[in-house]
Amino acid sequence: MPGTSPGWPAHLESEGVVLRSLRKSDADEWQAVRQRNHDWLRPWDATVPPGSAPRPSSYKLVTKSLLQQARQGACLPFVIEVDGRFAGQVTVSNVARGSAQWASIGYWVAAEVAGRGVAPRAVALAIDHCFGSVGLHRVEICVRPENSNSLRVVEKLGLEQVGYAPRFLHIDGEWRDHRIFAVTVEEVPRGILARLSTHQSHQ
Repeated sequence: MPGTSPGWPAHLESEGVVLRSLRKSDADEWQAVRQRNHDWLRPWDATVPPGSAPRPSSYKLVTKSLLQQARQGACLPFVIEVDGRFAGQVTVSNVARGSAQWASIGYWVAAEVAGRGVAPRAVALAIDHCFGSVGLHRVEICVRPENSNSLRVVEKLGLEQVGYAPRFLHIDGEWRDHRIFAVTVEEVPRGILARLSTHQSHQ
């Protein structure tokens, strides 16, 4: 179904990493990757605090909600593909318009592609898209202090920490602190991908 919001749907690519719109037909691959990576992802997965309404439990329900939000311009749910295979997700969420023009980004990758620079490149693609076609001014990424892999991603992208949020999100059964990183379009006139390439060339 055609999107009705800026920058959606989209297909982005850089050096073998593809970021494309989530589809209902991704169900089987999504399920297989999530099951195979259950132990890898569980410590960082959002959970529902006691007394709250349960989260959608099936891929069908989750996707229906995400695609509806995407058509309304509230989020951009992307699949990461590597070598033509489902390798993770990047979700641009909480899109705020008006005077704010910002959004937050969350991401995960399968263990088999971790350490290959997939996550930084995928997130860089998403940020550049947010600052381009989507027309946002600021992007925020919140990371648990214990999540060294995610902290490495924001480090490679050169994002600055702008705050610290105690007991910010319910993750893996408890309210967890998060470090808050952000970037504005003025900070990256050439784009985040260009910054990432510069970082890698200096390693």
